[in-house]
Amino acid sequence: MKKFKDLLIDLNACEEAVDWAWDKTIEEAVAECPRGDWLLWLAYAVKIDPLVMTKAKALCANTVRHLMKDERSTNAIDLALRFADGKATQDELDAAAYAAADAASDYAYAYASAAAAGADAAAYAADYAYAYADYAYAYASAAAYASAASAASAAAAAAAAYASKKENQLQTANICREVLGDIIISNVNKLLSDTKSNQR
Repeated sequence: MKKFKDLLIDLNACEEAVDWAWDKTIEEAVAECPRGDWLLWLAYAVKIDPLVMTKAKALCANTVRHLMKDERSTNAIDLALRFADGKATQDELDAAAYAAADAASDYAYAYASAAAAGADAAAYAADYAYAYADYAYAYASAAAYASAASAASAAAAAAAAYASKKENQLQTANICREVLGDIIISNVNKLLSDTKSNQR
């Protein structure tokens, strides 16, 4: 019978995620996953309802709201949350996503890209919603390096940026568990069951 790790391989999950989940059931993986981007990727791969996905992405992107310097980015998050609740239209969602993307072209600094990437993902304009965290913390890390006065302080800044990123990954994992966890488990178990039936 096919196991969860086999499904991950079939879905072309990254090697790191497959190695981490190797001996785990889907229930264990969802409960213990340390990264929101992995859960978002899995939810996308097993075709969870776009409305529910939009809510999860928007809540995840909202965790780096403090790094967003343009209100078009934060507006996109707010609009995505309204859309997920049935209080905004697809056209409004698309317009907010385009506006957030335009924010990136209006700023020369990396934080603008971080903001636009986060809001764009939140607005369901991107296929992969986890880009915001890497952009956001890449900016934080670059800023820390730029302001560091010595090799020692640069190392400390890099360590702090890494710790912040790990903290955010766990924070977003907890969001995904709450919003998507049960649905991910159900969809994965259905796929595993369908595979088992087809092998008979």
